[in-house]
Amino acid sequence: TASVTAAIDGAASLALSNAYGGIAAQTLFIAIADIFYPKINLEHAAASVENMLMGVMVVILVSLLIFAASIPEISVWHIHPVSLLLPVAYVFLMRIVQQTRATPMWQARHTADTHPDVPEKSHERMSHGELRKRWLKLFGMGTALVLSGWLLTRSAEYMADEWQLGHSLVGGLGIAVITSLPELVTAIAAVRLGSLTLAVGGILGGNAFDTLFAAVADLAYTKGSIYAYATEKETAIAALCLIMTGVLLVGLLHRQRRGPVGIGFESLGVILIYVIGMAVIFLRL
Repeated sequence: TASVTAAIDGAASLALSNAYGGIAAQTLFIAIADIFYPKINLEHAAASVENMLMGVMVVILVSLLIFAASIPEISVWHIHPVSLLLPVAYVFLMRIVQQTRATPMWQARHTADTHPDVPEKSHERMSHGELRKRWLKLFGMGTALVLSGWLLTRSAEYMADEWQLGHSLVGGLGIAVITSLPELVTAIAAVRLGSLTLAVGGILGGNAFDTLFAAVADLAYTKGSIYAYATEKETAIAALCLIMTGVLLVGLLHRQRRGPVGIGFESLGVILIYVIGMAVIFLRL
């Protein structure tokens, strides 16, 4: 909602920086969730082939976005071909994740600290009436989020123009972080409930889905391909997403049990990369 609202208003930088900044912020939230699981490194306990594949998905989809912004403008009816390719790639890669889950060719080594998610039996006995109530509650909260996203973007555009903060800054650090807070809440809640794979996979899957925000924003942007109006700040944020995701994938593969300051080296690395990277982007570029 935030990216599309910004695109309709002609704020290309705000739309793209929100999409890319959200991916970076949500990757940071995995490191924060690691802090809330002091028993063992979260990436060790939540290691799964699905999570690693979704991390690879993020790398592929974000790379497509960087590619679209790096080449001369190409558009068909003001839509960039990459915007049409992104949902196709997303569905194809998610299909691979599902097939791998059903018939894995290899799996993470199970240790005493591995914590696979096991659905609660009470969920299996949920009545149709209770299930209907939960769907209605989910729909209601989702509708509230959509309306909030529209109001938030309108306010952010006004603040950026009135205070001359710049759309990249407001989108990448303001709207992106605020609209990503539900991911932080669900990740911490999942960790506390013991659903560790859900905590990591929910964010990585959300990051892959967030790349589609740019594609939808491109559809809503009528001045041409939205990627042609991306500044070096948006491209740098997208590159930062790749670095953070790469470090996280190393952590999921290496599976360190305990690292510095009680979290894994990859979580500490992600925090430092985000803080230093964002400081460089918005203070130097």
